[in-house]
Amino acid sequence: MQRIAVLTSGGDAPGMNAAIRAVVRSGLEVGCTVYGIKNGYRGLIDDDMREMGARDVGGIIQLGGTVLGSARCAEFKTAEGRQTALNNLAKRGIEGLVVIGGNGSQTGGYELSKLGFPVVGVASTIDNDLAGSDITIGVDTALNIALEAIDRLKVTASSHRRAFAVEVMGRDSGYLALMSGIAGGAEAVVIPEQEIPAERLEEILNEAYARGKMHGLIVVAEGAKNNGEKLRQYFHEHKDRIGFELRVTILGHVQRGGTPGAFDRLLATRLAARATEHLIRSEHGVLIGWIKGAALPTPYPEVIGKKKPLDLDLLRLADVLAQ
Repeated sequence: MQRIAVLTSGGDAPGMNAAIRAVVRSGLEVGCTVYGIKNGYRGLIDDDMREMGARDVGGIIQLGGTVLGSARCAEFKTAEGRQTALNNLAKRGIEGLVVIGGNGSQTGGYELSKLGFPVVGVASTIDNDLAGSDITIGVDTALNIALEAIDRLKVTASSHRRAFAVEVMGRDSGYLALMSGIAGGAEAVVIPEQEIPAERLEEILNEAYARGKMHGLIVVAEGAKNNGEKLRQYFHEHKDRIGFELRVTILGHVQRGGTPGAFDRLLATRLAARATEHLIRSEHGVLIGWIKGAALPTPYPEVIGKKKPLDLDLLRLADVLAQ
């Protein structure tokens, strides 16, 4: 294989640029021509791609986001759109593709793979819900950003004896909320996988104050039914009975934009370099993920359409530690 390409797709994750860098330089090392595709699958449809050299990826390892960009592309979901993508790849003589992204991104890669085009995926999503990888690119940095915010809020919450809720990202997965809740010493964690009624959260905060705590903290995933805004409304409507209001901080995309930490830079580099090796050796149709301390492949059919379950035993641990 002499010509390969790389794209990033879906939500950006800290460490994606380190992965792009690893693909380009690993490919160049063995004599490949490497193309960068702009704006994910949209770039395949629009033929927006260019050859990349070692200097094109210099100075990007420490940057958050993705220098290649990412965009939604409804057209790629059609058979005609995927054929257009294949035609554009063929026009440039590109023989294989590395896809850096999460569930939706890898689904797109699988569709191309089923059409006979060589694709290798790299596990990258801050939600950490992608099957085939114990941890994915971006998770560690996003978690530490959430934890820093939680630590800061706990200081002011204790100073004023207030209750706070911190909403972290996680539309369908509560991983970030659960882990940052445990690490941040939250009184309660609210996740899509196991909802908690607002009335019960009220009881939990009152119980915390009764035990002599100086603050009350709830960490909630954005995808939970009782998300930050719903909880704010509930506590505001019942403030006279409850005796206090709930201050809500929504972190939102702040978690995506952080400078990747050492762990994510190293993880991205190792996964992407291994993905490039597999692609060049024609060992494709797989996702490269971090499994039991190593960068290993999982066949696409074992990844696509599956969601890595959250360990709910950790939710029970969070309850125990909140005492």
